[in-house]
Amino acid sequence: MEKQRLFSSASPLSYSSNSILCCNSLLLLITLLVILGVFLPWAGSPLFLFSNTNAPSSSFPSKWVDYSLAKAAKFVAKNGTLIACTVSYPFFPFLNNWLISVSRQKHQDKVLVIAEGYATLYKVNSKWPGHAVLIPPALDSQTAHSFGSQGFFNLTSRRPEHLLQLLELGYKVMYNDVDMVWLQDPFPYLQGSHDVYFMDDKTAIKPLSHSHDLPPSARNGRTNICSCMIFLRPTNGAKLLMKQWIEELHAQPWSKSNKGNDQPGFNWALGKTAHQVDVYLLSQAAFPTGGMYFWNKTWVEETKGKHVTVHNNYIIGYDNKMKRFQDFGLWLVDDHALESPLGKLD
Repeated sequence: MEKQRLFSSASPLSYSSNSILCCNSLLLLITLLVILGVFLPWAGSPLFLFSNTNAPSSSFPSKWVDYSLAKAAKFVAKNGTLIACTVSYPFFPFLNNWLISVSRQKHQDKVLVIAEGYATLYKVNSKWPGHAVLIPPALDSQTAHSFGSQGFFNLTSRRPEHLLQLLELGYKVMYNDVDMVWLQDPFPYLQGSHDVYFMDDKTAIKPLSHSHDLPPSARNGRTNICSCMIFLRPTNGAKLLMKQWIEELHAQPWSKSNKGNDQPGFNWALGKTAHQVDVYLLSQAAFPTGGMYFWNKTWVEETKGKHVTVHNNYIIGYDNKMKRFQDFGLWLVDDHALESPLGKLD
């Protein structure tokens, strides 16, 4: 009887504790299920912390995974000409900034984004169908934007291969890095019918009427031409230069002691094909390097109104590049994002 009374008197407390435990467990289980239900479907998404950016997923429409360079080039080209850029996912804001400036010159429809990762491919084509293509293999988009890294070298070293493929398809190609801004239309400056057009990367001031020939080599035997902006016609000369550029990059791969990029290889290739390729050096006043535009205030004032493009080089670091564009009024995405074909980025 006493045992029954003790048992009976303890039962309400026991049931109360068990009830609380059961409720807490149930609440925890429901919370876990909600979290999994909300986030698990996005785990393979290209927008979820850049996960799985280098592998195709069922979340990507198959038409973009299977979208070929030939189809993409045919879609964007106008009168046999297209504008190409290569982009890894972290550089999306710079892509959008550059696109605003291109759109202001009415050339955005011929832009082809060569996506170095499935996240970039999906993001561009979801907002601007048909304007992005991925040429396998996809690269590591997390490291590709760090200057001097192997990922950066892997990205930039594929550039001549992409350009050669477009030339073989018969297109005239303007290549741009996306850390550039157009202030005017560059196409009227592509005078004549030369194989290749490019800009000098030196900061020494040239006369306004300077020669358009390949500049003399430096002491190391290499010129200092920028690979940030190149215009190519589908000629034998242009194809020869791209093939030589590819050879130079294969001969000097990235290593801890040689943390290079594609530009030295481009300059070696220019020197080795100098008498076989018809080249044209663009006006320094119209196409200044960042080492002049951002550092030589006197020269910028003297050449005011002549600048066509601005390249944000001679500075290292994603945040540093963005801040410098902001300081010079060239960061357009904050106030003018709707002028881009991609619109505002999420």
